[in-house]
Amino acid sequence: MTGSDSGSDPGSGPDPGTGTETDALSVTIVDGYVDEPAHFGVPPYISTYPRYTAGALVDAGVPREQITYHTIDGLRDDPDRWRAVDDADLMIYLGGMTVPGKYVGGTPAEPDEVRKLAWTASGTSLMGGPVKFGVGDENAGATETERQDLDFDFVAKGDVEAAVHDLVESGLEGFNNRMRDIDEVSRWAQEGAFIVEQHPNHPEYLIAELETSRGCAYRCSFCTEPLYGNPSFRPAPTVVGEVDALADYGVKHFRIGRQADILAYGGDGEAPNPDALRQLYSGIREVAPNLDTLHLDNMNPITIVNWPEKSREGIRIIAEHNTPGDTAAFGLESADPIVQEENNLNVTAEECFEAVRIVNEEAGWRPGGPNDPTADATTGDARPRRLPKLLPGINLLHGLKGEREETYRHNREFLQRVYDEGYMLRRVNIRQVMSFDGTDMSDTGAEIANEHKKLFKRYKQQVREEIDNPMLERVAPPGTVLSDVHLEYHQDGKTFGRQLGTYPLLVGIPGERQLGRTIDIAVVDHGYRSVTGVPYPLDLNGASMDELTAIPGVGDRTAGDIVVNRPHESVTDAGLETAIELDEFVTTRPFEHAD
Repeated sequence: MTGSDSGSDPGSGPDPGTGTETDALSVTIVDGYVDEPAHFGVPPYISTYPRYTAGALVDAGVPREQITYHTIDGLRDDPDRWRAVDDADLMIYLGGMTVPGKYVGGTPAEPDEVRKLAWTASGTSLMGGPVKFGVGDENAGATETERQDLDFDFVAKGDVEAAVHDLVESGLEGFNNRMRDIDEVSRWAQEGAFIVEQHPNHPEYLIAELETSRGCAYRCSFCTEPLYGNPSFRPAPTVVGEVDALADYGVKHFRIGRQADILAYGGDGEAPNPDALRQLYSGIREVAPNLDTLHLDNMNPITIVNWPEKSREGIRIIAEHNTPGDTAAFGLESADPIVQEENNLNVTAEECFEAVRIVNEEAGWRPGGPNDPTADATTGDARPRRLPKLLPGINLLHGLKGEREETYRHNREFLQRVYDEGYMLRRVNIRQVMSFDGTDMSDTGAEIANEHKKLFKRYKQQVREEIDNPMLERVAPPGTVLSDVHLEYHQDGKTFGRQLGTYPLLVGIPGERQLGRTIDIAVVDHGYRSVTGVPYPLDLNGASMDELTAIPGVGDRTAGDIVVNRPHESVTDAGLETAIELDEFVTTRPFEHAD
C-alpha cells in the first residue's frame, strides 16, 4: 500500500497550489461492495461506507449536487457512467470482501476492475473500506490475500470516511490515517443519507445496513472484526436519527447488521443490556412506523449462555419489534473441540445448542400463531402462516487450524441433533476460510482448506440433503406466505425472487413473470436452500397449468381437469386430494352466473 503515516505517497495527489476549491470539487464514489464478518453491502444491501463517505464530504464543504454515486454493476451495465470516474476531481473506491459468499443481487468488484478505476481516474483517487485488509486473486474462499494499493494515489488505512473528510480539508494533499469518532459518525450517517437516492435499487428494492457498534471482545483466529478493537457503541438516538433520515429519502427496509453481537449493544461489550435494545428498537419503530423490513445479523451464542435471563429479555424485545423471517447468525464456526481450542473460538457445540434452544423458545413464534404474545385473540388464527419471527442461523467455517476429517463428523452431528430435537435453524452457512494479514490465520493461510477441498464438497452436499431440506420444510411448511417477494430473474421457465431481509429465501415461481415487481407467494415445495411458491392467494379459476402442477400431488391430469371444469364454486368443489392443506392459500375468485 502507498504511503506512510500521512497516508500518501509524496509524489501522489494534485500539485501544491492547484487544488480545486471545496465548494467546486466534483466527487465520484464507486461502490464495489463489501462483505465483512459484521457488515454487508452487496445489493440489494447498501453498506454504511458510501453513506458515511457522502456525509463526510458534505461535512467538509462539498455540495451534495457535486457528489455522484455509482455501484460497480452500474458501471458494468452502462459504459457511459465511466465518464464520472474520469471527470471527477476526486474518485473514491469503496469495497473489500473479508468473508466469501455467493451473491444474487450484485457481483463484487474484482481486483482488475478496481485497478481499471484507478487508471481511468484523471483526478485524485482514493481507495478504502475492508479492501485495506488485503486483496486476493478473486473473491472466494480458501484464498490468501495481500495488501495492495491497486495503483490508487491514496489508500485509507484507517476509516475511509475520516480519510475522505481530512483529504478534502487538506485540498487533496493528504491525510493522517485515523479512526472516526462517535460525534463524526453521528453527523455523517445522517448527512450522507441522501446518497441512497442514487442507488439503482432505490427506493423499492434497497435495504440499508445499520451500524450499532464495531470491534469485538473476542479474538477468533480468522476474523477481521477484532482489528477494529474492542466494541464501541453508537448511542441509540444517533442510530434512530439515521433511520429517520433514511426514511425521509424513501428507505423502508433496514438491517441492524453492523455489529459483532446485537445482544451486547449498549453494554460493556459482553453482557446484554435489554434497556438499550428497547430504546434502539422502539425508537426505530417510532421514526419509521411504516417500515417494511427490520432485521438483524450477528448474535453471539456465548452471550446467551453466560447471561441467559438478560438474553431472553433482549431476544423478546427484538422479536416484538422486528419483522418475520429475521435471522440471528451464530458464529459456531466448528463443533470440533480441537479446532475450537486452536482457533480461540469462544463457544462450544453444547453451548451453541443451548443458545439455539433459547432463541427458538423466545422468538420462534409466528405472527398470528398460537404462541404469538402480541396476537389479537379475535383475529389470531385468521392470519396466514408466516415465517417465524427470529431464528438462529449457524456459521460453519472450514480450513481452520487443527481441522481434520473428524471435524466434518462433529459438525454434521451437531446439526443433526438440532433437527432431531425439534428446533429450527433459519439457515446453515458453510464456507472456507480467507486468510488476512493481522489475524492468527495468516501463518496457516489457505493450506488446510485447499487440502480438504474434496472432503469439503462431499460434506457440504450431505448437509444440504440431510439437514437443509427437511429443516427448511419445518421453517416454511407448505402454505407459509412470503409477502413482497421481489422478482429478480428468469431461469428454466421460472421466475426467481426474494424478500428483502437477512438471508432471504430464494423463491422459484412457475412461469416467466414481469421482473422488478413484487408479489405475495405461498410456499408449496422445498429445495435445499430455496422454495417453490405460487401466487398468494392462488385462484383455482385463474391459475395456470404450471402453477397448479407446482402443488405437490397435482399432476398434469388433475390440473387439466381443474382447468376444463372451471369455474369452481369453492376449493372443495374442485375435489383436489393432496397431502397439504389447500384452504390456507388456495381460493376461488367469485364469479357471476350468466342470466
